[in-house]
Amino acid sequence: MCKTKSLADIRATVVQIQNISPDVSIISLECPGIASTAKPGNFVNIKVNDATQPLLRRPFSIHNVRGSLIDIMVKSVGRGTTLFCNTPAGSTVKVLGPLGNHFDLGSEPFLTAVLVSGGIGTAPMLFLEKIVVASGKEVINLTGGRTKDELLTQNLTNCRCATDDGSAGFKGTVVELLRNELPELKKKGAIKIFACGPNPMLKALAHFCHEHQLVCDLSLESVMGCGIGICYGCSVEVKDLNGKAEMILLCKEGPVINSELFAN
Repeated sequence: MCKTKSLADIRATVVQIQNISPDVSIISLECPGIASTAKPGNFVNIKVNDATQPLLRRPFSIHNVRGSLIDIMVKSVGRGTTLFCNTPAGSTVKVLGPLGNHFDLGSEPFLTAVLVSGGIGTAPMLFLEKIVVASGKEVINLTGGRTKDELLTQNLTNCRCATDDGSAGFKGTVVELLRNELPELKKKGAIKIFACGPNPMLKALAHFCHEHQLVCDLSLESVMGCGIGICYGCSVEVKDLNGKAEMILLCKEGPVINSELFAN
């Protein structure tokens, strides 16, 4: 995967908070230094307030870049994320980034990017879609959730959805949706898969892509206390093609990895 070289730790102003579901918000931050160097797949580590609790920063994928603004998609799942979603516009927060590597758009030739996401895993997909479309290639979004209320497809194009309960779109997982769509997708020529979501979903997708010889980048999720390789809180076991296991730090060697490392 590709590395981002520049890094900033700044105090950013919260410009806007838009609620897109009962527990998910898009938070816009004034971060010109980060916005100018961010790539799709990068993340930021944010200190959600100036108090001692919560102590650790929270990692968030960069959802979009708009001029000097970065947008972050945040789901309220605990104290830190709830505090962040309730931050008043005009407040400031400490933001470290852009962190990690990013999706690889240049190593393998492809005509169509298939963006596979589950739940809050749609977070990096809008930024990625914009860059792919700007390069003249087609984008198809395959998005999954347990129910229709968990589908987060705002501003994404060419969306095909899957729900576990069948309340919207294809009934089944997003990986099963990909299996169903694959014959038609292959008619478009060379495709590449880009994915983000819960790690069990990504593991199943990695197996599927290995089985069908599909090139795929996975953006893995993990707790990241520091974001720069000091705390070792984001260590994940991967395996090479020979089945040899190794530990990597997602904040340094991820969060984007080749799916073959997650398929064994």
